[in-house]
Parts: sequence; C-alpha cells; structure tokens
Amino acid sequence: MISFECDYNNGAHPKVLQHLLETNSKQSLTYGFDEWSDSAKEKIRNVCNAPEAEIYFLSGGTQTNMTVIDGMLQSYEAVISAKTGHINIHEAGAVEFTGHKVIDLPAHDGKMSAKELSDYMNWFVNDESTEHLAQPGMVYITYPTEYGTIYSAEEISNIYKVCKEHGLHLFIDGARMGYGIMSLKSDIDLKFIASHCDVFYIGGTKVGALCGEAVVFPNKAPKHFFTTIKQHGALMAKGRLIGIQFDALFTDNLYLDISKHAIEMAEKMKQLFAKKGYKFFLDSPTNQQFVIVPNDKMIELEQQVMFTHWEPYDAKNFVCRFVTSWATTDEDLKILSEIT
Repeated sequence: MISFECDYNNGAHPKVLQHLLETNSKQSLTYGFDEWSDSAKEKIRNVCNAPEAEIYFLSGGTQTNMTVIDGMLQSYEAVISAKTGHINIHEAGAVEFTGHKVIDLPAHDGKMSAKELSDYMNWFVNDESTEHLAQPGMVYITYPTEYGTIYSAEEISNIYKVCKEHGLHLFIDGARMGYGIMSLKSDIDLKFIASHCDVFYIGGTKVGALCGEAVVFPNKAPKHFFTTIKQHGALMAKGRLIGIQFDALFTDNLYLDISKHAIEMAEKMKQLFAKKGYKFFLDSPTNQQFVIVPNDKMIELEQQVMFTHWEPYDAKNFVCRFVTSWATTDEDLKILSEIT
C-alpha cells in the first residue's frame, strides 16, 4: 500500500541521516550549545538576511506553537487565528492549556483577511468592556495554510501592518514553510518572512528531518525564552539531534531543493486527478491537494492507498487530502494513477 496521507510518513532525507552518522562519535556541549547547532543557526541567519536573529530548535510543531505563544504573551493575553488555524482545530487545545484564549476569525480558503483583522481590533478597542475581555496580544497565521493555500507578499504585509498599528506580535507557523516558498505561485522567500513578522518557525519534521523545528526571532527573543522552553518540557538535553539535522538541511540549498521536488510531484498529481475527471475542493498551489471523491470510489481507494478523509462534500462525495513530500517518487504517482 502506498501512502499520500501526510508529508512526515518517511524517515529523514539521506543527507540528514548521513550528517547524524558522521557526527555521532563526536562529543559536544549539550542543550543546543553544540558546534552543529551554531553552524545551523548561522546558515539560517544568512538565508534569512537576519544577522541578529535568535534561533531555537524544538522537536515538534504543537510543542513549538504553545511554547512560542505562551512565551510571548502575558497571562491575560490571547492569540488571534483564522478559524481553520492549526492551533484552533488540530492541537487538542494546547494553547488554551497554557491559559491563552484563541480568538478565531473567519477563514477564506484557510487564510485570514487583513481587513477582518482590522475590523475586529477596531471593534475591540472601542468596546466599553474591553478590560473585561481577553486582551489580543498576537496574530497567528500558517504558511502554507491547513488547506495548502499561501498568503501573497501583499497579504502578509497588510496583516503585519495591522499588527503594528495595534501593538500585536505576528507569528508565522512554518511547519510546511519550504513547500509554501517553493510553490509556483509564491512571491516570497525566507528573507521576506523574516522582515515581515516578529517570530516564525521553519519546519523540519515535514520537510526532510526526523523531527525538529527552527524557531526564528528575526530581532530579539522574549526575555528568558530559553527558560520558557525548559519550563514547557521542550528543552532537549541532546539538542545536537535537531541542530545537526538543520545544519544538513541548510547546506547547499537542500531544504528548498527537496521542497521544490514535493511541489513538482504535487503538480503531477494534480494533473493526474484532473485528467481522470476529478474535481478539486480548492486550488492548492502546494503539496496538499484536496480532491472531491465519490463515496464508493473512496471506499475502493482505501484498500490500496492511504490518504486523509478531510470532510464531507455532499451526500455522495467526500473531500480527500492527498499529500506529496520530499520523498514522493514518480513510481508512487504511477501506482496512484493505475488505481484511481
């Protein structure tokens, strides 16, 4: 059985594993103060054109989101997210568990509107009972979104402008950052991201690493953020495990090259489904494709391929998500073509 269920169903890219093996017998400092973590941080600073950036390596996306949000907000502050945002629907209330309310705004193909954000904040500051409400302190967006869509440079710029007008931090969840940047419709890069938010993370778990995310504060991290990581149980004693992987991913453009491969595979997959007469729930330019599949065909496909049952489309059809990754091959697509 082949799998298009997600983009983290393989191990790690061979060059990542190779780097782990070739450094395995060497001793180092702990908790991320090793030479390879330092090397990875410098490479990330260079590609982001952010020489003063403070960078921390954490092991997973949910852990990263809750740690960053809790570390940047006061106890009485809330985070604003699109209704379909990952922190709002797919993280088991992890952010709320830290005591911060998630305020959800309408989502448009997974994206937040700068105008609706502005309208909400204008309502908030003019409400007579403002002091009785959870105080917005941060805006959270994902790039790409949970629906595989991406924000344009203009859209991110407009959201960041609203954030600055109202004193809000902008946090960009980049679990699939590489796949978004290498999309054929993308007009941004890591330099743009670094100059248009207060914090973001570069996802490794879904883009070639065994595990790991690189949290980037383009200017300065919150006071005692290292301690915040420790408090959340997110500090790895063998921090080198993640640092070494990012050192490999950011050597010779590997991170973006393998992301580009996933996009090429996704475009082929999109054409495959289109030629067979399938319709799409929305036009995703990244590695997540949402296909409308008749219920009886879906049941048939389940026997031969793994995919995500996303949501009902109508009484006779289901929206199914098929995902490519850095590890997807032409042979995978050939098999998919034969069974669809």
